Amino acid sequence: MNVELTNPNPALDSLFKNPKQIITLDANFLIPPDRSALNARAFDFKTFQRIWLDPIFEVFPDFAIHEAVYNELILQSVKDYVDLKISAVPPQLIIHRDSSLSQAEQIIRDSIEEKIYPLTKYDPILNNKDDRGEIKSLSYIAVKGLLYFAAHDSNAIQLIEKAEKWETGLDNVQAIKMYEIIYYLFKTKTGDKKNLRILYKYQYHLTKTEKLKNPEWGQFIERMEFLYAK
Repeated sequence: MNVELTNPNPALDSLFKNPKQIITLDANFLIPPDRSALNARAFDFKTFQRIWLDPIFEVFPDFAIHEAVYNELILQSVKDYVDLKISAVPPQLIIHRDSSLSQAEQIIRDSIEEKIYPLTKYDPILNNKDDRGEIKSLSYIAVKGLLYFAAHDSNAIQLIEKAEKWETGLDNVQAIKMYEIIYYLFKTKTGDKKNLRILYKYQYHLTKTEKLKNPEWGQFIERMEFLYAK
């Protein structure tokens, strides 16, 4: 996945001003990354929790996931962690349920889903798992007027960022990438800098192609500081 450092993201800028906004998460924000196919050691859950999950839940009080994403959480350690956040008082994570949609909202949701599913691997007839969480999440938040979808999936992000060109109906949704939240944790001194660097390198600066396209950690921080100096 490419790191885009040309222009500031209005969504991230808004979160710096007010982190108490609803952010809907894709599954890949909750599941430890595994790039072992590239001869890199996979993250175990405890390490991922310490480096990533605990810090983001510390700074953002209004996370949400769609029920379809919740159902994708197969790893028991992830599911147990998410269940604790859901059952906390007050809840630290809410579930978007399609049953909460009015009849009119369901019609709009279905129309948005029809626009975006052909651009993905999801088939509503088969109701296969591929990209289902992203499709259901994006359709729901678009109907509800929720602004932010946080993901580490290039296709899901393109559905948002190319909404006008691709006519996805997601014009009012804003994408938040994992590297932007990594910087947020760095800037707010919430996460450990060394560990955040490790996570950034693992996700964005691991392969030869990524090293050619994406900046190394120091350059990344320098450029982000320039974009969000104010």
